[in-house]
Amino acid sequence: MKQFLTLLFRNRLAAAGAVVMVLVLLLALITPLLPLPDPDITNTADRFLPPFTAGHVLGTDHLGRDLLSRLMWGTRLSLAVGIAAAVAAATVGSAIGILAGYFGGRVDNVIMRLVDMLMAFPYILLALAIVAALGPGLLNALIAVAAVNVPFFARNIRGVAVGIAHKEFVDAAKLAGLGHARIILSEILPNVVPVIIIAMSTTIGWMILETAGLSFLGLGSQPPQADLGSMLGEARSALITNPHTSIVPGMMILVIVMAINLLGDGVRDALDPRLRSGALSRPMATTLVAKDRVAQPSVQKGDVLSVNGLQTRFHVKGRVYKAVGGVDFTVKPGECLGIIGESGSGKSVTALSVMGLVASPPGIITGGSVMFDGKDLIGAPYETLRSFRGDRVAYIFQDPLATLHPLYRIGDQLAEAIRCHHTVSRNDARSRAADLLKSVRIPNAENYTKKNCYSYHRLWHKWLCSSGFERSTSSTRFLTYYHRHFSSN
Repeated sequence: MKQFLTLLFRNRLAAAGAVVMVLVLLLALITPLLPLPDPDITNTADRFLPPFTAGHVLGTDHLGRDLLSRLMWGTRLSLAVGIAAAVAAATVGSAIGILAGYFGGRVDNVIMRLVDMLMAFPYILLALAIVAALGPGLLNALIAVAAVNVPFFARNIRGVAVGIAHKEFVDAAKLAGLGHARIILSEILPNVVPVIIIAMSTTIGWMILETAGLSFLGLGSQPPQADLGSMLGEARSALITNPHTSIVPGMMILVIVMAINLLGDGVRDALDPRLRSGALSRPMATTLVAKDRVAQPSVQKGDVLSVNGLQTRFHVKGRVYKAVGGVDFTVKPGECLGIIGESGSGKSVTALSVMGLVASPPGIITGGSVMFDGKDLIGAPYETLRSFRGDRVAYIFQDPLATLHPLYRIGDQLAEAIRCHHTVSRNDARSRAADLLKSVRIPNAENYTKKNCYSYHRLWHKWLCSSGFERSTSSTRFLTYYHRHFSSN
C-alpha cells in the first residue's frame, strides 16, 4: 500500500485529483452533520437571491431554496449513484468477461456477440431506452447507466482473462483436480482485480456525468429530491437572468469529473507493474551523481577524453547492481578506441555514463571522473552536457534501424541537430547536413535532404560502414568522439 501511494503521488496531477476527491467525499459524508437548512423547503419571497446574501452563501434558486444546501445534498446523491453504478457495472461486466475468457470456444463466441450487439448502440441512446422502459427515477437511472457500461468491462476483462486462462499455473490447477469455480476465484480473479480497479477508476466520472445527464432531462432524480443533474435542469430557464443557479452545480460536476479522471490516470499508472519496477519512471535530464562520490584525479596530457575510476550502479527496490566497477581509459586526438567484452559487462553503461545519459532512476554514478576538454563531466550542469551532446561528443547507438525516425527526412533530422547547437538558418543547416553526408562518402547527398524517407535506415547503416564502423554485435560497443566535427565544416 505504501508503494502504491508513493507511485500515485509521484504524479502531481493525480495527487491533486486525490486531494480534491478526498475533500469532496469528506464534505459529502459530513453533510448530515452540518447546520444547513432543509434543501427542499421553498420560499418564493427569497427566490433568485444572489450569492453571499445573508443566510444564503451561494444564493437561492427559482423556488427560494438554499443552493448551498441543495448542492451538498445533491453532490452526496450524485456520488452515491455514480459509485454504485460503477460497482454494479464492474461486478456484472467482469463476471461476464472472466467466464467468456476462461471457457473460450462457443461460450466465448455467444457471450461476446451479445456484448457486441449492446456496444453497437450509442451509450446515451441505450440508457434513454432503458429508462423509458423502466420509467423515470433515480434507481432506474442507476440501472440504465450500469447496464450500458457492462459491455465495456466485459470486453476489457475478457481480453485479460483469455491470456491468463492459458498460463501454466492454471493448467497446474486443473491437473490438481480443482473445479472451474475454484480456479476462477483463486487463480483468474486475483490476476484481473488490478485491471478491474483501473477500469472503475477511469469510468466513475463518466457514470456520474451520464447520471447527471439523465437527471437533467428529467429521467433521473425527481422533484423535490435534488442531484447535480436535476439542479442544472431546473436552472436552465434562468441561465441568462440568474446564471449562478446553473454555475454552482455545473462547477461541482466539472470539479468532480476532472478530479476522478486525474486520480484514475494515477491509479492506472501506479498499478502498472512496469511502473512499480521502475521501467516507466520518467528519467532525469542527466544521470544522478552520488553525494559521496570520490572523484579520481586526472591529468590532461593532450587527451581528448580521460576516464578514471568510473563507477555506475543501479538501485532497484533496495538492491544495488554494480554495472560499472571502475573503468579507466583515455582517447587521444584522432584515436579510435574499442571497448570489447561479453554481454552485460557494462560497455553500453560506460558509454552512456560519459555524457550522463544513464536513466535515473535507477542509475547513479557513484565514483570516478570523466575529463573532456579540461572539464569534469560527472555532475556537470545540464546546460554544459547539452552543449556537448550531439555537437562535440556523439553516441552511435547499437541498433541503427531504430536511430532515425522513419517518418521524417534525413536532412531534417541532421539539420535539427545542427540548429540545436549553432545559430544558423534552415537552408544553411540543410547545406551543412549535405556536406556531412558527403564527408562520409554518401552519394547524391543533396537528394537525401529532399527526398522522402523510405530508405533512411539503409542510409544510416551505410553511413556507419563508410565511417569505418561495422554493425556491432551484442559483445562489442564503440565509443567515438568527434572533437572537430562541426568546427571544421
